[in-house]
Amino acid sequence: MHIPHTRRALAVFTLVAAALTATGCGSSTLDSGSGATTPTAATTSGGAAATATLDQALAAKVPAAIKSKGTLIDGTDGSYAPNEYIGTDGKTMEGMDVDLLNAIATTLGLKVEYNNAQFDTIILGVTGGKYDIAISSFTINAQRKQVVNMVQYFNAGTSWAAKAGTQIDPNNACGKSVSVQKGTVQVDDLAARSKACTKAGKPAINAVVETDQSKAAADVISGKTDAMLADSPITAYAIKQSNGQMVAVGTIYDAAPYGIVVDKKQTAFAQVLSDALAELKSNGVYDQILAKWGNSAGAVDSFPVNP
Repeated sequence: MHIPHTRRALAVFTLVAAALTATGCGSSTLDSGSGATTPTAATTSGGAAATATLDQALAAKVPAAIKSKGTLIDGTDGSYAPNEYIGTDGKTMEGMDVDLLNAIATTLGLKVEYNNAQFDTIILGVTGGKYDIAISSFTINAQRKQVVNMVQYFNAGTSWAAKAGTQIDPNNACGKSVSVQKGTVQVDDLAARSKACTKAGKPAINAVVETDQSKAAADVISGKTDAMLADSPITAYAIKQSNGQMVAVGTIYDAAPYGIVVDKKQTAFAQVLSDALAELKSNGVYDQILAKWGNSAGAVDSFPVNP
């Protein structure tokens, strides 16, 4: 890959709007695709919960337009468990990212309205004013930083999974069928690997591109594809949920940071989000949320804007 391989790294966004259009447990209920609540505590099996609380000084820095309505309008692709997904009731957005954004909102005296959206439309939703914010496992990269502000909050890599008993090497997947989610950098990853195969005189990789990550995992279990690849927390979760039907293959590679997305004009607000994350780190909420979702290995110590 030319840039970090994580799922959210690249749908090749440019400064041109047309390129953007060409081209996811605390919970918030989604009523007809959206809703608003803000749970504030992150619990673990190890003891008492650390709780997010209002920080008046940070709340005072929230943009007036957002403060006046009291709600952050968010865009999230709810197909990327355990980071963000629709719960068993069919309408509740859950996951690590949801818990983190809820805790940020509490710190800033806000609630969150979650809108379930197709991944490759979300950044356009932010730049077009449909969403105030987006948290959906977006990997920070240069292309995205040209059009939006991104606040670092997590680190992830890419990993592969295959159906149990299948022999496949991610570094030599020539002639294999591999499922991947649309609009992700893993699509580019497979294309580069397939090109290397054909250049070496070997069969191309058959990339099966699915709209939802859950479909990519289902492809492997059903035997439609030999393997899938996604961000490391998502692959690990899919393997766990498969009850032995899928296994990890290869190793995690290309770790890179996730970023919360806000409009390019909202640099001051991006810094407020950074400060809120730092507060959650200091009071223990941030680390408890990651531990709750089995993602402690991805914790970061700082939350820069556009690193």
